[in-house]
Amino acid sequence: MPDLILYNGNILTMDPHQPHATALAIRSNRILALGGEEIVRDLAGRLARPVDLQGRLVLPGLTDSHFHLYDWSLSQSELQLADTTSLKDLQTRLAQRVAVTPAGNWIKGQGWNETRWEHAILPTAAELDAVSKNHPVILWRSDLHLAVANSRALELAGITESTPDPPEGLIDRDPAGKPSGILRELAINLVRQVTPPPTEEQTAQAIRGALPELHRLGLTGVHDFRIMGGADGPPAFHAYQRLNAAGELALRVWMDLPGERLDEAIALGLRSGFGDDRLRIGHMKYFSDGSQGARTAWMLEPYEDTGNTGLPLTPMHQIAQSIQRADQAGLAVAVHAIGDRANRELIDVFEEVLKKRRSGDALPAVPHRIEHVQNIRPEDVLRLAELGVVASVQPIHVTDDIDVIEHSVGTRGRFAYPFRDMIDAGVSLTLGSDAPVANPNPLWGIHAAVTRQRRDGTPSGGWYPRQRLSLAEAMWGYTQGPALVSGRGAHLGSLSPGKLADLIVLDSDIYQINPAEIAQAEVVMTVFDGKVVYEG
Repeated sequence: MPDLILYNGNILTMDPHQPHATALAIRSNRILALGGEEIVRDLAGRLARPVDLQGRLVLPGLTDSHFHLYDWSLSQSELQLADTTSLKDLQTRLAQRVAVTPAGNWIKGQGWNETRWEHAILPTAAELDAVSKNHPVILWRSDLHLAVANSRALELAGITESTPDPPEGLIDRDPAGKPSGILRELAINLVRQVTPPPTEEQTAQAIRGALPELHRLGLTGVHDFRIMGGADGPPAFHAYQRLNAAGELALRVWMDLPGERLDEAIALGLRSGFGDDRLRIGHMKYFSDGSQGARTAWMLEPYEDTGNTGLPLTPMHQIAQSIQRADQAGLAVAVHAIGDRANRELIDVFEEVLKKRRSGDALPAVPHRIEHVQNIRPEDVLRLAELGVVASVQPIHVTDDIDVIEHSVGTRGRFAYPFRDMIDAGVSLTLGSDAPVANPNPLWGIHAAVTRQRRDGTPSGGWYPRQRLSLAEAMWGYTQGPALVSGRGAHLGSLSPGKLADLIVLDSDIYQINPAEIAQAEVVMTVFDGKVVYEG
């Protein structure tokens, strides 16, 4: 007998063999049957909970394909700066946190983006010192590739005029050579490594507390990524395993491993896909360059506002060696690439690696992927399509980054986020948010993908609107795309008999309303693993 029956609904299954249904039955954690009202008549029993959907739209549970779950969960208790409107606003919020924080304790925050302020100026240690010299402070920019620290934090980290730039990082300096407080890429880790890390219990508690918000947004799965440097990998993995063993990990986590742990992963015999229905080992994560906001994305032509071309974070020959070894050991890779040069050279690497595959190699069971693919030239889109490498993209970045892109590369913005070109060329897209870099609401991401507009309707007609996705393509990117790139298509991605029972119910039919209104749609029910985990 079923445990849960949903009826009188508009069920969009994403299964081409049975695209629509009005009723669905769940037994244990699997979909038992789909169809019409005969489901209710034939299967309803005393043990089943019936739910009248009142004609509402039902979709498969959504998966965010690029999410920093560890950092996002912990950041919920930190200073939230994403909606700051000026440097003064940032200072005011910092002062409020200082007032309730014991002297000497760290203050951390994230989300500020100077391009959204009236005066686009990077804050420095001096501006933070004006608020507090007694608390060490570090505040991450929204892209997490740049942070600003105050003088006390720099002092604790041992950063002085004589401190050299670390590998894959930059310490900004004033004309006198003194560190300004602005840290780019892995230079941030000089401060990060002296901040007190959360305990395993604090980490588990933060993740446990964050799950209801993800369920409210309709997320039943995430592909979890490590921040640069990989120091957060072990505590995150410990916390996920702890929650999973206790039956409290109400989320399907595809956990990528930091690339610097490749030797250990190979020595242990790990392969991508190892795990259970809630927690699995994913891809090995590498960085080929930085971010466009920090002007560290590696570009073919100079930035218009700085004159430089960014930088490779990891030498491409090292990435090539790592991809070759991982591929032969059955470990798929995910490589961060923002700039058009980074993407071009990375495609060169994949072409060479895939050409060298040998019949006896323990090849990965899932495809390799490139994260972001933010700037890419048309000729390289065609090359990417030939490789079968998945493009993991974040549509909400399109609308968040319009000003950054136009300030930094001008009309070359036509090569940014070319989703339509990639789809038309045959590239498989899987979609996500990059939270906490951006808001994790998948409906906001879908809205951005199909309109290429901010939620206030700007710019009129959309930003490079030819690159818009259809709603069906965007939904594929949040359902079947994540299942494809994680090798879980037989169990996830659609509402089909025998598949895991993850689904959501919306308050409006996003297929019928004006696309501009998609961002206002809300989830009214989330079912995970056959159980109702959210009702609103």
